[in-house]
Amino acid sequence: MVIPTNIMRETMIMRLRERMAEDRRIYFVSADFGAMSLDGLREDFPDRFINVGIAEQNCINVATGLALEGFTVFAYGIAPFISMRPYEQIRINLSLLSQTRPLNVNILSVGAGVSYDVSGPTHHCLEDISVMRTLPHMRVFSPCDADCARQFIDFALEEGGPKYARLDGKAQPSIYGQRQADFGRGFDVLRRGAEVCIVSTGVMTHTALAVAERLEGRAGVIDAFMLDRLDEVALAAELRPYARICSLEEAFVGCGGLDSLISCVIERQNLPGRHARFGFQPGFNFDNGGRLHLHRCAGIDPDALVAALAHN
Repeated sequence: MVIPTNIMRETMIMRLRERMAEDRRIYFVSADFGAMSLDGLREDFPDRFINVGIAEQNCINVATGLALEGFTVFAYGIAPFISMRPYEQIRINLSLLSQTRPLNVNILSVGAGVSYDVSGPTHHCLEDISVMRTLPHMRVFSPCDADCARQFIDFALEEGGPKYARLDGKAQPSIYGQRQADFGRGFDVLRRGAEVCIVSTGVMTHTALAVAERLEGRAGVIDAFMLDRLDEVALAAELRPYARICSLEEAFVGCGGLDSLISCVIERQNLPGRHARFGFQPGFNFDNGGRLHLHRCAGIDPDALVAALAHN
């Protein structure tokens, strides 16, 4: 069986399997959700793999109990259900408790944004950036490709506290390759431009790069992958030369997501650039159609973005 290396969850589980062979204090707790690479992990470490069933609240409870005993835990599930169904448990067991007790629980949330596109709004996950960013002590990770996602495993093992990894459900082309993500800084400059800078996260970084290519040197691209906090001074230094700054996310805008993070950086660092927010307006889309169709409905497809940025 050939396991694809361009799918975030597969590369993360493969790296985690390697680290579990070295460290017996790592546990994996699944909310009855599979993956090709997960079969090997379960076979290798049956005593440290727990499937709690379709019970996301219990998944967080079990993960917390293990963490309080000194284990490092990865809790795994489908994005809208592992983020919002157990939100009370995440808030109290992880966010609140981590202020008083050391623990290391990492939520691997698969299906960010509309990557489960044809499953409809019950399976879309456009709120999670906002709801996770509002929790104290919660690290929020939003990678654009499987290479960056794989690197998160080592970061998660080294840094304690609760963390939420927002993973795309579909295969994505490589952007980072051998490039090392700087988790302390929380962002990476992928391209510089003359007029406008697109600060994007997750799958939208691929769209941002495509748009920048079509704008022929006018647009820069910054990939923001740590959304709880990042190095504001360093980011401000990169954004200061631009007259226009655009935030781009596959999430609701105006609700505390990436756009709010960028708005705060602009205000606190007194940046001169005008800020435009691109993402989904709050509301549920019941249309049948793939991801590009949903992006077109939201005005965040490449054609719409090129038109918006070229004429403003």
